[in-house]
Amino acid sequence: MLDFLRRWLLLLIFAPTLAWTAEIDIASPQLLASDDGYVLSADFRMELTPRLEEAVARGVVLYFVADFELSKARWFWLDEKLVSRSRTFRLYYHALTRQYRLSAGALHQSFASLTEAMRVLSHLRNWQVIEPGDRVRAGENYEATLRLRLDVTQLPRPFQISALGNKEWTLSSDWKTWPAVLPPLAAAGEAR
Repeated sequence: MLDFLRRWLLLLIFAPTLAWTAEIDIASPQLLASDDGYVLSADFRMELTPRLEEAVARGVVLYFVADFELSKARWFWLDEKLVSRSRTFRLYYHALTRQYRLSAGALHQSFASLTEAMRVLSHLRNWQVIEPGDRVRAGENYEATLRLRLDVTQLPRPFQISALGNKEWTLSSDWKTWPAVLPPLAAAGEAR
């Protein structure tokens, strides 16, 4: 009996660690100057689980959220968070046109296969994350962080219940952190 309890205790200790492993890898994130501030580009390596692929094929909308933060280190207190942005992507199958659709805001793209839609989702390009009114300066050191996650809170209620503690419905990256030195903006003016 004691051996049985020890096994359960070990399972309870290590099961959360196994359930929270990252399934999305972030590669080559970079901040670039644009006409209207700074844009973010990054690549994601990810693969949907068979359960998620089946859900999309049956018409369930998957919401992926990219979160970006920019902070400045302070020696006397916690780091100062200067910028925090989120962008939501919707991935779903449109049964009438028999195409997969990927949308971000008002922009919609249609694809013949799920593989093509995932390929586009895995390449984040020119996302405006820092605007001219934000409190940043070119040439200063900052810490940038980025993550991409499947937002299970936006799934239909029955799927939210199924997703609780189920690894097949968990798809997320760890926070990717990198030092960022912002390049100077064009002659139109420097972000402050």
